[in-house]
Amino acid sequence: MVNKTNKVKFPLSTEKSLRLLESENKLVFVVSRKATRAEIKAEIETTFKVKVKKVNLMVSPKGVRKVYVALSEDSPALDVATQLGMM
Repeated sequence: MVNKTNKVKFPLSTEKSLRLLESENKLVFVVSRKATRAEIKAEIETTFKVKVKKVNLMVSPKGVRKVYVALSEDSPALDVATQLGMM
């Protein structure tokens, strides 16, 4: 959906993810189980033309792998969310 390599599947638009978007400049995506931090960071940076500061991975109890992407201060997460149609 986001890119043809399919490492990043789709953005999450939950209450928590929107709160993180506004307060901490973070985006939340569902990613492939085989994707690494470096691959996710590279894909986000090239797809959205932003600078990624930090990538945190999490696997939910249901087996869904989520990634919390912290963007640098000069790359507003709100702009990316608008580009994705979340806002």
